[in-house]
Amino acid sequence: MLAITPTVRNLLILNILFFIVDKYALNLTNGFALRSLFSPDFLPFQFVTYMFLHANFGHLLGNMFGLFMFGPLLERVWGPKKFLFFYFFTGIGAGILFSGIDYFENSQVRQAVEIYTQNPTPDALVDFMSKHARGIYEASLDFVNKFEDNPTNSSYIQQSVNFVNSYYQGLINTPLVGASGAIFGILMAFGLLFPNTELFLLFVPFPIKAKYFVAFYGLYELYEGIQNAQSDNVAHFAHIGGMLFAYILLRYWGTQKTNFY
Repeated sequence: MLAITPTVRNLLILNILFFIVDKYALNLTNGFALRSLFSPDFLPFQFVTYMFLHANFGHLLGNMFGLFMFGPLLERVWGPKKFLFFYFFTGIGAGILFSGIDYFENSQVRQAVEIYTQNPTPDALVDFMSKHARGIYEASLDFVNKFEDNPTNSSYIQQSVNFVNSYYQGLINTPLVGASGAIFGILMAFGLLFPNTELFLLFVPFPIKAKYFVAFYGLYELYEGIQNAQSDNVAHFAHIGGMLFAYILLRYWGTQKTNFY
């Protein structure tokens, strides 16, 4: 096994240190996770800092394993400066794509909330939930039935207004954390630069070439992102963003006759 490279080692250390501090000393997630553009807590530097925070140990382990497995070879090919630039370019790019899609989706919810508060009726509530909150419809079915039986009840009306507003606030205040965008960028680069390298993966009883693995993973993330299951807390479009920005950067580098550094 090849020895770990300096930049990959330093990134591993930084991610682990940030995780320890965040979970056991200071709550870094509150200020440094990437917030929705609609959130009053959004700050531009979060496009960088979110990459060093993770939701739990499993999240950290999965990302750091990917960095450890695929990062060193890329750093040897490119050198430390170019690899580090690539890491931040894809990680920030992932955050930008995720934020753009998040802005588009939440702007629709925001408009729906404004419309509902102007005319809060049981039918309008069911319509709002069917379009924007399908994942929690069943859990709210008891209240919906009571509201339908008493559509003029002022208490139920106010509860329904509070519900749609709190649902929207929950959406815009759910932070994005993790190095996944950069790791998926690394995975894309590995697949493009070493397409015929055979990978032996857990739960797959046969070797698979890197180009097929990357293509399958990318399509899977795209499918899951479009499905947009509300019970799914994985930022699939951040993963896609990392892969997309990796592809763009590699294609740009490929047009340059001289080295980037």
